[in-house]
Amino acid sequence: MAEIKNILIICGEPSGDLLAGNLVSAIRKICPQVKFSGVGGLQLAKAGAEIFYNIDGLSVMGFFDVLKKLPKFLKLKKIILEQLQARKPDCLILVDFSGFNLRLASAVKKRIPVVYYVSPQLWASRESRINYIKKFISMLIVLFKFEEEFYRQRQIPATWAGHPLIDLVNPALEKPDFPDSLGINPVKKIIALLPGSRKQEIKLVLPLMLKTAQLIDQAIPGTQFIIAKSPSLDIQIYRNQCKNLGLDLKIVDG
Repeated sequence: MAEIKNILIICGEPSGDLLAGNLVSAIRKICPQVKFSGVGGLQLAKAGAEIFYNIDGLSVMGFFDVLKKLPKFLKLKKIILEQLQARKPDCLILVDFSGFNLRLASAVKKRIPVVYYVSPQLWASRESRINYIKKFISMLIVLFKFEEEFYRQRQIPATWAGHPLIDLVNPALEKPDFPDSLGINPVKKIIALLPGSRKQEIKLVLPLMLKTAQLIDQAIPGTQFIIAKSPSLDIQIYRNQCKNLGLDLKIVDG
């Protein structure tokens, strides 16, 4: 097997950028000579990949949002295919973002090995896409053990890598020290609000969460709330929605 020296990696959302960044870091520990380039954000860049297209503004929610951004996606697909031609990578890694990445894979048509990290959840819905994956994907890297068996039973090469959350969630503090680090009272109730990682999610979901928090505070006075902020988003997006609520509330990087 020829030595792999150049890999193109594609993600499209903050969650995928985090996964891609950790994957690149792990590969470079084993094979430091491998060069990475691709579509990503801050985390992928921090891992040492050359970013030729930033993912800002690529996240979508709902059918109409997809339609609105369709010209952007078509342009991005063209850019990636041009980069494939110019850079001639040994391998293409697709990370999540199945609506775009599966269509990209069909355009590549296995001219080079295509690896899909965080496979589409065909076991949950739209299993008919299995033939699409058979045709255009060389190998799947899956998060859950049962997914490996699911794909192998359907004659698709798959490897279980485990869920990266196990590595990412590595508490630096003991539980008793955690409240002090945030300036919160460990005796009072503490509730975490997790509105997601996309800007659209925050604007849609967080207002409802905050209304719910107000109802909880009325029922259980003194409850403390912590909002987990996406590292890729400006904190002002959260602050704009948290004004004048009368809540004991903190925003922390999550």
